[in-house]
Amino acid sequence: MKQELFDELLESVREAKAIMRGEKQPSRVFVYDEPHVKTIRRRFKLSQPKFAGLLGISVGTLRNWEQGRRQPEGAARVLLLVAAKYPEAVLDTVHPRSQTRPMTRRSVAQARAAA
Repeated sequence: MKQELFDELLESVREAKAIMRGEKQPSRVFVYDEPHVKTIRRRFKLSQPKFAGLLGISVGTLRNWEQGRRQPEGAARVLLLVAAKYPEAVLDTVHPRSQTRPMTRRSVAQARAAA
């Protein structure tokens, strides 16, 4: 590695440490909207147990989110944001209208072979 590039990288690491210690302000900050879980669930017109089942989470987790004791993080947060913006996409993905029965390993294998 060239010395110039190494020095630049080292300075970046020092700057990151200073930001983490609160000694320096970051050059930019990204702010993301937090999903309002109760509002999203009500738009789906589902009870807490049914909405929790749709998302694949426990009812307790959903209640904690709705009551503000916890905030959804990671993939759950993204799923809620998608659900808020594209509810049909979530419903069609989780409960496809055309699928009348659950797929078995055999039907999955047959579908892959047909593709």
